[in-house]
Amino acid sequence: MNIRERNQSYEDLTLINQAKFSKDTLGRKCHELEDDIRTVFMVDRDRIIHSKSFRRLKHKTQVFIQTSSDHYRTRLTHTIEVSQIARTIAVGIGLNEYLCEAIAMGHDLGHVAFAHVGEAVINDFLPGGFKHSEQSVRVVSKLEKGGKGLNLTAEVIDGILKHSGLNDTNNIPITLEGQVVRYSDKIAYVNHDIDDSIRAGLLTEEQIPKHLIDELGNSNSERINTLVHDIVNNTVKNIERGNNKVSLSDKKAQALLELRSFMFKNIYLGNVLKDERKKAGFIVENMLQYYFGNPEKMPVMYRNIADEEGKERAVADYIAGMSDDYCLSTFNRIYIPKTIVY
Repeated sequence: MNIRERNQSYEDLTLINQAKFSKDTLGRKCHELEDDIRTVFMVDRDRIIHSKSFRRLKHKTQVFIQTSSDHYRTRLTHTIEVSQIARTIAVGIGLNEYLCEAIAMGHDLGHVAFAHVGEAVINDFLPGGFKHSEQSVRVVSKLEKGGKGLNLTAEVIDGILKHSGLNDTNNIPITLEGQVVRYSDKIAYVNHDIDDSIRAGLLTEEQIPKHLIDELGNSNSERINTLVHDIVNNTVKNIERGNNKVSLSDKKAQALLELRSFMFKNIYLGNVLKDERKKAGFIVENMLQYYFGNPEKMPVMYRNIADEEGKERAVADYIAGMSDDYCLSTFNRIYIPKTIVY
């Protein structure tokens, strides 16, 4: 018995029957020999963490554009927080925490520079639209490793694809672990975006509806703790009743949805960041148009995609992969006049 087989035996002893056991994976698109030490989901996690797309998350903003403080979240810190929450929930229920970790680490790889405004601009540009969840799958399946992709397991790809939209009953992950990450993403971003908004002086705790404070807690950590405990306890009850579904209790689910709606109204789509969203949208729009008119300026991989799948697809892939810093510096290089000394 090698170390991987020992780890798989440990799963037999510690996971509930409804968990996804690594030995029972649906496999990879391209067959590979298994690692001697790591299970398939541990391998997937490592491939994602060592990818270029993962490293670029450190310079992609979560909500606030071009912030100077070290304490605001980025896509990278958000990803780590989602992973931590998902692993805690997985251990509480008895699910495969390595599968949760792999999905969490890869779920936002397709996010665009300048947060949701960048995604909205590319959505209008690309025929058929653009969703960051679908782009995350495209990153791990095609764009990484110079166009080879990471060859991840079907369970991880499914969890990445379906991590958005709690109310979409036609888009539920095939594993309970994928469902855990779906909730963990919402729990993480709603609460840490409140924390960042308060830090930025755009929001105060007193502005949060009192009934939501009473239901969930009076601080970022209290609210996360409340939601994590509730989802563990409620899901265990679901499974005991034969309902294999990850979910919050009705009261906590409603409170989370209301808190999310509050943030969309007041922060994500509110007036406080309206001017900055316009500036960011202007940059992304002009970057798209520039490379659409000058596809030869893109790296070779994207020029090949243009030949195979069309210029719009190639340009969308190229711009979507940019960090905020790189997108802004490239925009300045292309459009801002340089001082010429005679």
